[in-house]
Amino acid sequence: MQKHDNMATMTKAPQRELHDYMPEVSKRADLLAGSPLPLGTQEMKGGINFAIFSRYASRVRLELFKHPEDATPFRTIDLDSARHRTGDVWHVWVKGIGPGQLYAYRVDGPYKPSEGHRFNFKRLLLDPFASAISSSPPWDFATALGYDPSSPGKGLTPSKLDNAKTMPKCVFVNDHFNWAGDQPPRHPWSKTVIYEMHLRGFTIHPKSGVKHPGTYRGLMEKIPYLKTLGVTAVELMPVQEFNETSVTRRNPQTNERLKNYWGYDSVAYFAPKASYSSLAGLGRQKLEFKEMVQTFHKAGIEVILDVVFNHTAEGNELGPTLCFRGMNNAIFYTLEDDKRHYKDYAGTGNTVNANNPVVRELILAALRYWAVEMHVDGFRFGSMRNGK
Repeated sequence: MQKHDNMATMTKAPQRELHDYMPEVSKRADLLAGSPLPLGTQEMKGGINFAIFSRYASRVRLELFKHPEDATPFRTIDLDSARHRTGDVWHVWVKGIGPGQLYAYRVDGPYKPSEGHRFNFKRLLLDPFASAISSSPPWDFATALGYDPSSPGKGLTPSKLDNAKTMPKCVFVNDHFNWAGDQPPRHPWSKTVIYEMHLRGFTIHPKSGVKHPGTYRGLMEKIPYLKTLGVTAVELMPVQEFNETSVTRRNPQTNERLKNYWGYDSVAYFAPKASYSSLAGLGRQKLEFKEMVQTFHKAGIEVILDVVFNHTAEGNELGPTLCFRGMNNAIFYTLEDDKRHYKDYAGTGNTVNANNPVVRELILAALRYWAVEMHVDGFRFGSMRNGK
């Protein structure tokens, strides 16, 4: 009888709402609320803390992958806004993962281009603070579009196609590099001789005579040659990660698909170009870049970066959704009065809204990162039309 009474009591017990037991489930699943700072990723206490800014998002999902070409993550983590959100920052700490971990985000919210919002949960998005992007799979411009180009009212209907298989992934990197007392040469301007170069183009031809053509290591091999010219600083055209396949036109003679050679349309401000690395392995482009800077400094040569912060590779309203557009379109870009369209002061389709303090801090954080973490000596800012 007592057993029957207990069962009746259990039956009558009210069900708990999801938000009541979500924190308990998260804790048992080795997930903690995490910290809203720093933005990006940070290794701490046997796991990684993830944090991104998205003011108008209604939900955020973190996806973890085993291989860059995977279309399906081995783990998905839906962030509970009551537990994993502080102000406009979404964050979570995940136990048991470390360097080399592949990840990306999905961010949901209103798809209202007329109000400046272009959220699309079908788009896999890069972390704006990622310090490395996988070199594969090849970028696919068509599958990255955030809208359905075949629908009436072009640009107004969100795409229902998932782009995870054709989207490169972010790589968590926490390399412990020994700078061995590296110091910048600090040449006075009166004695500075700058050689501006395209990092890949400088050594890609067989006549360059290097063992690692078109790479950071290949450029290191040319230091003796640069010394004979009296060069005191190299100015590298963009090495921040960009989309080589963003050009959709073809060579009229060979019908070969043209590539983005120059890179004046960054995708990730903190990530050195993966395809410029000679090292195999995810995220090792960051290590090779540091080795290059260290070697140049030992030779008394400074390293200056040509950086582009006034526009991105996402283009106008018909461009791909890769990162900023899918997280903070109304904040990150300068929009027309009809917010479906972008103000285009760079001649590239969009203009970054550096008047916004959040965007401005992202740019300043990137500059500090390259100067402090990567030891570069200075910057040349791209500001002319057509991206240069």
